[in-house]
Amino acid sequence: MTPLSILDLSVVTTGTKPAAALRNSIDLAQHADRLGYSRYWLAEHHSLSSVASPAPDIMIGQIAAVTTKIRVGSGGVMLPNHAPLVIAERFKMLEALFPGRIDLGLGRAPGTDQATAHALRRRLDVREGDDFLERLQELTLWETREFPPGHPYNNVVAMPDDAPLPPIFLLGSSDYSSELAAQVGMGFAFAHHFASYDAVAALTDYRRSFQPSRWRRAPHAILAVAAVVAETDAEAERQASSMDLNRLLRNRGQYLPLPSIEEALAYPYSERDRALIARDREKLFVGAPATVMAALQPMIEASRADELMVITATFDHEARKRSYGLLAEAFGLGKRAAA
Repeated sequence: MTPLSILDLSVVTTGTKPAAALRNSIDLAQHADRLGYSRYWLAEHHSLSSVASPAPDIMIGQIAAVTTKIRVGSGGVMLPNHAPLVIAERFKMLEALFPGRIDLGLGRAPGTDQATAHALRRRLDVREGDDFLERLQELTLWETREFPPGHPYNNVVAMPDDAPLPPIFLLGSSDYSSELAAQVGMGFAFAHHFASYDAVAALTDYRRSFQPSRWRRAPHAILAVAAVVAETDAEAERQASSMDLNRLLRNRGQYLPLPSIEEALAYPYSERDRALIARDREKLFVGAPATVMAALQPMIEASRADELMVITATFDHEARKRSYGLLAEAFGLGKRAAA
C-alpha cells in the first residue's frame, strides 16, 4: 500500500486564533506519528489570515522534538524569499539535531501577495525575473563546496559543516517543476490540490525523465491531495462545507479564516457559486473511507505515485484528527506498523 503523509498549513478558523492553530499542528503531528504516517510537512505563507505559519523551519524543529518516527519537513520553503546560505544553515542544523528525519521541500512561488513578497526580499539581492534556478544552484553549492576557483564564497562555510543537507524535494503544480526535478535528480511533490496541470502527466514525466544524481539515485514522486474523510459520506460532506466556502471566497481574493460548518451552510450561495464549488470539488476528495479510497486509488495507480500526501482543513480540530485516523485505517497503517 502507498505510504501516507500529511501537508499542514496550520489553518486558522473563525473559532481558532493563529497561536492555537500552531499548537494544533503540533498536536496533529504527534497524532500522525502514532498512526504511522511517513512525513509531516509544514508550508510557508505570509500575510494570510487563513494560515498561521510563515516559518516552517521553526515548526519543523518544534514538531521533530515531540515526535519519534515520522519525518518532518517543509512543504515548502519558498526559496526566492530567502538567502540560500540561510536555508542551508537552518536545515543542516535541523538535520544535526534530528538526523535522518528532516526533509527540505523547496517552492518557486512567494507564498503571498506581491507587496508582502517585496517586503520579504527588499534587503536581498533581488533581480528581475525568476531566479529560482540560480538560488537552487547556490543552495546545493553550500553542500558540495564546488564554487569556482577564486569565488568569494569559497571561504564561507555553512554550519554545522558535519551535518549534510536533508533530502531535497522540488514542489510544483506544472510540468516545469516536474521536468526540473527530473533533470537535477531530486524528489518531486505535485500539488494536485490547487494545480490546473494534470497530476498523472506531471508524475509520469518526472519518473520517465529522472536523471540519477548525488541527491537521489532513483525518483521519488509524492502526490499531494486535499481530502476530508468521516464515518459517512453525509458527515464528510458536512465537514467539507467549510472548505467549499473558503475556496469560493479565496477565488474572489478573500483569504479569510476557515468558516464554521454553520457559517458555510447558512451562506447565500448563487447558482454560479454552486457551479464554482462543483468545479473545485475536482480537487477535493470527500466521503467515507471507502468512497475516498475508490476515488484516490485510480489516480495513485495511474501516476505511479511513491507516496500520497494529504491536506485536510476542517473547522473542528478533532474532526481533522479523525479524518486522518480514518484514512490511516483505510491505508492499513496500523497493520503495517504491527507487521
